[in-house]
Amino acid sequence: MERARLAGVNGWVRNLRDGRVEAVFEGEPDAVQGVIGFCSQGPQWAHVDALEVIEEPLEGLEGFEIR
Repeated sequence: MERARLAGVNGWVRNLRDGRVEAVFEGEPDAVQGVIGFCSQGPQWAHVDALEVIEEPLEGLEGFEIR
């Protein structure tokens, strides 16, 4: 996810078999909120029905990957 990389957000994203997308974001709070905001709309070809945000302890991730 180029948006996360450009925002300096670390973590990962993956598609689940049931059509949902799971992601973990770590970084500066404003940067993470910006990426979450983008995810609530998705890219132009996406259809987002709902977005659930769960705060968890930091994992210390470095970089961003698509799994």
